[in-house]
Amino acid sequence: MREELGSQRLKGRVALVSGGLRGIGLACVERFLAEGAEVVLTDLEAPDTEYASATLARLGQAASYVSANVASEDDWAKVLAAVTERHGKLHILVNNAGIDLTGPVAETSLEGWRRIMSINVDGVFLGVRTFVPLMAASGADFRGGASIINVSSIMGLVGMSEVSGYNASKGAVRLFTKSIALEFAEKKMPIRANSLHPGFVLTPLLKEGFQRWVDKGVASKAQDLVDLMSSKTPIGRLADPAELASAVYFLASSDSSYMTGGELVVDGGWTAQ
Repeated sequence: MREELGSQRLKGRVALVSGGLRGIGLACVERFLAEGAEVVLTDLEAPDTEYASATLARLGQAASYVSANVASEDDWAKVLAAVTERHGKLHILVNNAGIDLTGPVAETSLEGWRRIMSINVDGVFLGVRTFVPLMAASGADFRGGASIINVSSIMGLVGMSEVSGYNASKGAVRLFTKSIALEFAEKKMPIRANSLHPGFVLTPLLKEGFQRWVDKGVASKAQDLVDLMSSKTPIGRLADPAELASAVYFLASSDSSYMTGGELVVDGGWTAQ
């Protein structure tokens, strides 16, 4: 039974979530709104598509949307202009947008390698670089300051066969986060930075990845892979995106005011094995 939400403990805060139309990103947007925050979300989809327009209508007036590619400096400038014009502040930045890349390293193209790095790593860097000045100016509004949450993965902590590109990208996010956390602390900037390390979560990205394995003949159907990963996870199941959103909420709120440069692992016990 899910805990009742809506404490309004993020009232007065402005949050930005990249990759916010689906999966963990959308769950974070929904949780932030339930807790009283105003939220700007970005994704690749045009705002007038059927899915995007229906989702935005459901989220309500406290949410706004900017179509943006996180690997583009120009698009990040567009997002900054939208946030500044609408809110003038930013207290929470969730760099969530990401893609995966699977297959043997000898068969991985340079184009594929560069694409995953551009989104999973460059996208995080550009998001942070773009919003540090505004977050530094906004951070004094609340105890613990502004909060950056960079979504890494358990694949940023441990290796797995045939996901070398994804491993590398998520490992980069982990150490980038630690570096900026120290930089902000040393400069007495009111910004904390932590990384989130989800295990296997039932998201559209995971399902698409499993389907690619099915297409390669690894399994007869995607559900077989869900069942396999569930059996290998100590807690016995995959995560719901809302469970990751709860962890992000903790990192975004003043409850984590003494936490910076840390890594929050939410993986059902996978990395404890």
